[in-house]
Amino acid sequence: MAEQLKAFLKKGEAALIMSEENISYFTAFHSSNGYLVVTKDKSYFLTDSRYAEAARDKIKTVDEVLLLRSMKDDLYGLLDKLGVKKLHLESDRITVKRFNDIKKATAPRQSVVADGELDEAINGIRIKKKDYEISKIKTAQRIAEKAFDHILSFISTEKTEKEIALELDYFMLRNGADALSFETIAVSGKNSSKPHGVPSDKKIERGDFITLDFGAVVDFYHSDMTRTVAVGEASSKQLEVYETVLEAQLKAIEKIKAGEICNEVDRVARDIIAAKGYGQCFGHGLGHGVGVEIHETPSLNPSSTYILEQGNIVTVEPGIYLPGEFGVRIEDMGAVTENGFDNFTKSEKKLIVL
Repeated sequence: MAEQLKAFLKKGEAALIMSEENISYFTAFHSSNGYLVVTKDKSYFLTDSRYAEAARDKIKTVDEVLLLRSMKDDLYGLLDKLGVKKLHLESDRITVKRFNDIKKATAPRQSVVADGELDEAINGIRIKKKDYEISKIKTAQRIAEKAFDHILSFISTEKTEKEIALELDYFMLRNGADALSFETIAVSGKNSSKPHGVPSDKKIERGDFITLDFGAVVDFYHSDMTRTVAVGEASSKQLEVYETVLEAQLKAIEKIKAGEICNEVDRVARDIIAAKGYGQCFGHGLGHGVGVEIHETPSLNPSSTYILEQGNIVTVEPGIYLPGEFGVRIEDMGAVTENGFDNFTKSEKKLIVL
């Protein structure tokens, strides 16, 4: 995929990519010390002796894999050898100190820029998923759904939030996940009113709503899903809130297709929730992109004017959160198509009462 990045560059320019996320995307290889150099004509991956052999065996998307012994000789020396005059850095993913260090080390041979142009070019490549990327995300999602099926039989009033979260994690890792998409959320009762609540030692109680937000990683690609279930029984207010969130999600999904504007999709869900009197209880965006990172572009939120394209992967996750009472979130993930939304999430969305 580094070939696509070459089109962004002019003669005498190079992109230096250092973030783990973008290196994983362009090379399908992970290391704690790696540098991707791309010019108009060639691409190079540099890493130290711990990873060099594995990188040469695995990486098929760059022209050369080189051993990195010293930054001065091997990385900056390569830029000199290639005749690079302008060096682009990832402005979104670099500290001020690192930018200044690179600028000092390459002056006056190269001018170093971190003006957002490289980030924009990379986002433009990453935002539309290819078939093999979609396949990996679907595989990750199947693992998460199996974990959800498993956890339904595990949950009881004898279990704590932490125990439920750990069981979800263990099941996904035991059943094919390379890693977890993020720290699993399993919150119940009053704790479920916190959208990103942290699992605690609280035991599950009859009448609780439990919100479960989790995902698996397969070959660097993430999945993301949320379900809210009831334990024993649900009050009339809980049922009303749940059905409102479900309606908002289903209607927003119906709106999604190539050509729709992100904030218009968000508005569909937000208007339904507001009409039921819960507008102030839905504070986050409707959804986000997913790929080699759990949060990517595009974003479905009130300020996003991005026009959806075929191949975008997005979540749809409206929620209502009532502080001191309970919260509900329902989240699916899928691909934008020419005529709709290919929903990857197959788990039941009607309220499950355990």
